[in-house]
Amino acid sequence: MVTAQRNASEIPVLTRKDFVTDQEVRWCPGCGDYSILAQTQKVMPDLGVAKENIVFISGIGCSSRLPYYMNTFGFHSIHGRAPTIASGLKASRPELSVWVVTGDGDALSIGGNHILHVLRRNMDIQIILHNNEIYGLTKGQYSPTSELGKRTKSSPYGTIDAPLHPLSVAIGAEATFVARALDTDAQLMVQCLERAHKHRGTSFVEVYQNCNIFNDGAFKDFAAKEVRSDRTIVLEHGKPMIFGKEREKGLRFNGMRIEVVEIGVDGVTESDLLVHDEERDDPTVAFLLSRMEWPEYPVPMGVFRAVKRPTYDGLMAKQLEEVIAAEGEGELSEIFLEGDTWTVEAE
Repeated sequence: MVTAQRNASEIPVLTRKDFVTDQEVRWCPGCGDYSILAQTQKVMPDLGVAKENIVFISGIGCSSRLPYYMNTFGFHSIHGRAPTIASGLKASRPELSVWVVTGDGDALSIGGNHILHVLRRNMDIQIILHNNEIYGLTKGQYSPTSELGKRTKSSPYGTIDAPLHPLSVAIGAEATFVARALDTDAQLMVQCLERAHKHRGTSFVEVYQNCNIFNDGAFKDFAAKEVRSDRTIVLEHGKPMIFGKEREKGLRFNGMRIEVVEIGVDGVTESDLLVHDEERDDPTVAFLLSRMEWPEYPVPMGVFRAVKRPTYDGLMAKQLEEVIAAEGEGELSEIFLEGDTWTVEAE
């Protein structure tokens, strides 16, 4: 039975406490997942969605424990298959707000095929990918996002795998909303999650999350507060790409390559800088931004891409309505028997 979505005026006033469960949070002390959980709980009351219409679905991994700690409906599902379950739920219950919680291993290793297809289909769901560049739950093996040469329990002489860039994968799969935040930047994370919910289509939010047990300090070179303003850049739609503690540096095109420049040096002015356009339909610039890494570049944060495209679940519902209007609702028994059939008889 489908339950109708309640109007915002009918939804009781909620707070973060309404989304906190009585379950003991079982992550290592100091894990970045605590921050992601806190910001996710914080943003829920402001979405204007009744609790009974919010669902969190996860796969396997440290991040995938999150549904236990959200006082909503949820599934702790199969390794890498959370997008599949989320797609089926959204298709059958389009009024629900469906969130997928996953990690770099869960999503990009065993779940790589599932992530690609939910992104290209543009199912109207939100995906939060916790990226700590390691397998934490299974105690420290290298993951699809671990850097080349990373020494781990499964690569004692250094990994020889080229790492995946999650946002590059998402943009390459034509994701319509792509964003990134740090686990230690609560304000930006909340903004990204709010924007992800408002977007109609698949929203993909990568959160750099510190694993202080098996990969401590993976992002400290650019994420530490004392250097963050000089080594990251927050993308703002319609504004020139400026960064630095004194707002003295920026990004511009040099041919087809992005380069870092200093404003006021060699005649460079703000008018020379690249202006961020998250609504640009062509994903080329968003892809180039997703490849930027410290120390050659500041690491981009915020919304990379937010474009409009019909959703899979919306198109499916429309197609079903058109077929039913033209041909009637049909009978399941007739569907089973149409086309080629055989009768098997015992000799």
